[in-house]
Amino acid sequence: MCGIVGYVGTKNCVPILLSGLKRLEYRGYDSAGVAVIDIDKSKIDIVKTKGRLTILEEKLNQNPIEGFVGIGHTRWATHGEPSDENSHPHVSQNGKVAIVHNGIIENYLKLKEFLIKKGYTFASDTDTEVVAHLIEYYYDGDILDAFIKTLEKIQGSYALGVLCLDRPDMILAARKDSPLIVGLGQGENFIASDIPAILEYTRDTYILEENEIAIVTKDKVEIVNTEKEPVKKEVFHVTWDVSSAEKGGYEHFMIKEIMEQPKAIRDTLTGRLPDSGFEVNLDGIKITKEDLQKLNKIFIVACGTAYHAGIVGKHVIEKLTRIPVEVDIASEFRYRDPIVDENTLTIVISQSGETIDTLVAMREAKARGSRTLGIVNVVGSSIAREVDDCLYTWAGPEIAVASTKAYTTQLICLYLIALDFATKLGTISYEDFAKIRDEIKRLPEKVEYVLTHRENIQKYASEHFNAKDIFYLGRGLDFAVAMEGSLKLKEISYIHSEAYAAGELKHGTIALIEDGTFVIALATQEKLFEKMVSNIKEVKSRGAVVLSVAQEGNTDIENVSDHVLYIPRTLDILAPVLTVVPLQLFAYYTAVQRGCDVDKPRNLAKSVTVE
Repeated sequence: MCGIVGYVGTKNCVPILLSGLKRLEYRGYDSAGVAVIDIDKSKIDIVKTKGRLTILEEKLNQNPIEGFVGIGHTRWATHGEPSDENSHPHVSQNGKVAIVHNGIIENYLKLKEFLIKKGYTFASDTDTEVVAHLIEYYYDGDILDAFIKTLEKIQGSYALGVLCLDRPDMILAARKDSPLIVGLGQGENFIASDIPAILEYTRDTYILEENEIAIVTKDKVEIVNTEKEPVKKEVFHVTWDVSSAEKGGYEHFMIKEIMEQPKAIRDTLTGRLPDSGFEVNLDGIKITKEDLQKLNKIFIVACGTAYHAGIVGKHVIEKLTRIPVEVDIASEFRYRDPIVDENTLTIVISQSGETIDTLVAMREAKARGSRTLGIVNVVGSSIAREVDDCLYTWAGPEIAVASTKAYTTQLICLYLIALDFATKLGTISYEDFAKIRDEIKRLPEKVEYVLTHRENIQKYASEHFNAKDIFYLGRGLDFAVAMEGSLKLKEISYIHSEAYAAGELKHGTIALIEDGTFVIALATQEKLFEKMVSNIKEVKSRGAVVLSVAQEGNTDIENVSDHVLYIPRTLDILAPVLTVVPLQLFAYYTAVQRGCDVDKPRNLAKSVTVE
C-alpha cells in the first residue's frame, strides 16, 4: 500500500504535494518523492529519496523546485527494496513521462523483458517502472491513447497518476483494485489515494471506479472509460474530519486493519496459488524436493502474534509434509543452544522484519548451518535482506500496535509453504491439494461474512467488558488461535486473560473457574468437537459464562453455551483464519468500551528493535 497525491492549478504545487503526502504517510513510509513540471514547462523535475518524508522535505529545502502541475508518492515497498532508485515517481527513458503507482503489476517481468528487447533500460528493481516505459513506447502524440494501451497490457492492481511533458497542464489517473479519488476545487483540482490528502483544500470529490480514467486540468475534470466514452459521476461531499478520514471513516486504525483483512488475504494469495495445476508459486523461493528430503527438522521462530501464527504453521506443515516442526520463542531460541545444522530449515516470522529477537535468532540458526526462510511484511527489512529465502505478506502498512491483518496473512503464507513442500515431497494427493487450494481462495469472502456480522460480537463485548479475568479454551488448532485471542484482549484492554488447552482443565486449570467467570471456548475442529463440548460442560457446571465459537451447522453447542458465534463452514485446517476474526473484534470492542487507547496500548511498541 502506497500513497499518491497530485495537483493541477495556479499555485506552486510542491507545498501542496508535501502536505498531502504528510496526510498519507501512514500508507507507506520507506521512501517518498515528487515529480513537478517546472515553471517554464521545459522538463519534469523529480526529487525522491529513501526514508521518511522529512528527508524529502530537507532535499527540497536545499534544492527547491517549482511548478503548477505535479504528483507525489509515499511508498510501501513491494518490488525492490527501499532505495533512492526504487522510490517513486518513475520516469520514462526520454524523460517525458513520470508516474506514481500504488499496487502490484503482476506481469511486470514479461513486460520488462519485452521492453528490454525494444532497447529500454531500467534504473530500478520495481514493477512500476515498466508502466512509465510502456507509456512512452505507445506514445505517438496522444498521451491518453498511450495510457489506455498501457492499461490494456498491464495485469494486477494499480492506482496511477501520470504526467506528460507534452501536456504540461494535465494529470491522467486511473485505478483497478487500488483506491483513487479526484478532488474538485476552484481553478485547481487534485488526485489522491485517500481523502485526507486533499481535505484541507476541498471536500468535493469523485470516487473513481474500476477502469475509469480521470483527465484532470485546473479548470476541468473529465472521467472516461477505456473506450474514451464519457462517464457521468456524482460529486461525493466529504463530511468527515481529517483524523477520521485518515482511518477511512473508522474510529481507530485497528478496526480499519481488521476490516482490511479480506483484501490483505487476496493480495497475499495473488499470483501464488494458480486456479489449476499441482503447484504453488513462492516468488522465486528455490527449495527443491532434494533440499526437503535432507531435512530432519523445521524450526519456526518468532515473537508474540507471529509466534502464535507459527504454532498454527507447525500443525499445518507437519500434517501435510510429515516433517517434524518445532516452534520457539525467538527471545529464548539462541540461549538454549538449539540443535540446528545444515539439515534444518529455520522459518522466521516478523511483521516489520526488524524484530531484534527474531533477527538475532535467525542469525544464530544461519551460523549453525541452517537454511533460513523469512515471512515478513516489509520489503528490504533486515530479515528480508539476510534470510536465504523470503516470502512477503502483502498486508500493507499496519499502524495499530496490536497486529491483526499481519497475523492472518502470515497464516496464509504458512499454508502456501506447507502446500508447496507437500507437493514436492509427494505427501499430498492432487485431490486433497485441490480441496485445500479451492477453499483457501474462498477465505476472503468468508472473512467478509464474519465482518458483516460483527454487531453480535460488539454486543457481547458490551456485556463483559468489566470482567476481571477471561479464559480462552481450545483444542488442537483452536488452542493456537485461543493464544492469539487472549493476547489481543490483554494487550489492548488490559484485562487479565489466559489461554489453555481444554484437555488440561482437569490438571489444575479448572481451579480458577468460579461463578461468573467468563470463558471463550473455541470449537471449530470437527474431530475434537465432542471433546470440546464436554470441556464446556465442565466449566459451565462450575459457574462459568461461556461464549463459544463454532462452525455453522454445529448447533448442538448452543445446548451448553450462553452465547454462540458461528463462522462459515470451512476445512478444519483453515479454520484459524476465520476463527481469529471474531476474537480480534471482541478484543477491539472490549477495549473501546473500557476507554483504552486502542491503537497505542500502554508500554507497547509496534516494532520491538531492542532486546
